[in-house]
Amino acid sequence: MDKLQALVSAAQFDICGGNCPTDKSPLNFIFQAALPGGGSVSLLKVLLTNICINDCIYCVNQVGRDIPRCFFQSEELAKLFMNLHAKKLVQGLFLSSGIGHNASRTMEAMIKTVEILRFRYEFKGYIHLKILPGASFDFVEAGCRLANRVSINIEAPTAAHLAKLSRKKDLHHGILARMGWVKQLMTKDERLVPSGQSTQFVVGAAGETDRDILQTASSLYREMDLRRVYFSAFRPVKNASPAEVMPAPLMRQHRLYQADWMLRVYGFSPAEVDLALDVNGNLSLGDDPKLTIAQKQPWLFPVDINRAHYEELLRVPGIGPLSAKRIFQSRRDHSIDSLRQLQKMGINIDSALPFLWFKGILNCERQLPLLPPYRIPKTNASSK
Repeated sequence: MDKLQALVSAAQFDICGGNCPTDKSPLNFIFQAALPGGGSVSLLKVLLTNICINDCIYCVNQVGRDIPRCFFQSEELAKLFMNLHAKKLVQGLFLSSGIGHNASRTMEAMIKTVEILRFRYEFKGYIHLKILPGASFDFVEAGCRLANRVSINIEAPTAAHLAKLSRKKDLHHGILARMGWVKQLMTKDERLVPSGQSTQFVVGAAGETDRDILQTASSLYREMDLRRVYFSAFRPVKNASPAEVMPAPLMRQHRLYQADWMLRVYGFSPAEVDLALDVNGNLSLGDDPKLTIAQKQPWLFPVDINRAHYEELLRVPGIGPLSAKRIFQSRRDHSIDSLRQLQKMGINIDSALPFLWFKGILNCERQLPLLPPYRIPKTNASSK
């Protein structure tokens, strides 16, 4: 149990489900990973070992720290997981690791753990396997054949930024090359890695801007076919992080998730998302980026809710994919002409109303305050 607690605690900085994973379990070695559509899945999120040769300033396991080190044998960890699974305490496994002697040797032990689960115990459930930077192609391929999802953390948007985080990691050869291998393997065999590959950025530790992060994230979606990008606000680590590097605001992490959602789900172009950035290349901590983008394009609004295309509706603050689909379904049968109809569809009225037009909307002005500086243009509404 001491070993389990140590290696679970050491794995807490890897994000693996949703933008706000929570640990609601009374057993602190069980991770409740939030699902994109709501709900959660119980995972054993653990490291094979917290021994590591890397010197990353954001990591509790970095080589320079004087902490107790331990590791699981592959057989030991597989048996532990199956015991927890048999008791219905966990549904899946998230397996990562520090890099012990070298990346390939550690990756080999991780692969062996998953092989025991798949072939000896015949576990068919969810496994998220970390690909270690620098691991050989054979182990990357084996991981893709065994896991539902794989990921390799990029941590920083450029090689120059990564150099501020670690003197030992190589962005292009150690990380991006392996992302390319995963894409190559998935392209050759569509059955591999059904949940795709993902990555994670450490936010705020290397002096990077939000523009730097979003540009790299956009390139990864396009060039590596990534399924998800996760963001982790930097928190200083005692005896690891330089004193001058301050913690990043959690709101910055949240704003990056909002911008990423617009790129990945809403279909915004990188140029559109760029409108949300200030002169320094950062998202506002105080304002929703989607609202900022809408306010900078007043010629697109107000949108006629009864005639707008799906893509036009998604650009209205307060309307998401689900509510946009509800609008389409509703107007097949009747027009939308009341505030009550919008509320029933789950639309954020306070955000959306200043950017919408429909018959009867002028009466809504008296019901809800509108967001400055864009009030409903009465002349335009009357002409429609």
